[in-house]
Amino acid sequence: MTGMRYATTQCSLGWVLLAAREDGVCAILLGDAPEELTKDLQKRFPRETPWEDGVGLRAWLAQVVEAIERPGTALTLPWAERGTRFQQRVWRELKAVPAGSTTSYRELAARVGNPKAVRAVARACAANPLAVAVPCHRVLRVDGELAGYRWGLDRKRALLEREALAWA
Repeated sequence: MTGMRYATTQCSLGWVLLAAREDGVCAILLGDAPEELTKDLQKRFPRETPWEDGVGLRAWLAQVVEAIERPGTALTLPWAERGTRFQQRVWRELKAVPAGSTTSYRELAARVGNPKAVRAVARACAANPLAVAVPCHRVLRVDGELAGYRWGLDRKRALLEREALAWA
């Protein structure tokens, strides 16, 4: 069977869903329940009819859980990121922010070549379909406070705390 397939499992942050197409992983979502995540997946990819493939995606999903539980674990998955050119630039810059470090929305806007595009950068972070792999949890307000995280501020805080401990 072709098309988009997905698998879910629990981790210390709740539930995680990994979805993939033939060309690679297109979504890593975090949430409180599998049903919530499959609804989010369908909302993000309305033209797809995803089917569950817990066996076929088991190894990739385990790799994502390992990266969540042990920051710094490299994700060596094939990626199928899709977004606007601007989103792609923002996500590329996010991947350059090292584990244990943070940046601000303002700094990120400057790094993508448009220092006034702070809100557009925030929207690109919110549109990120690859939790942990594209580390939008490393973006803070300019005053250093936590702000906006598609999967909840508690998860953002937990990810940042784990990274701080791992890289201390």
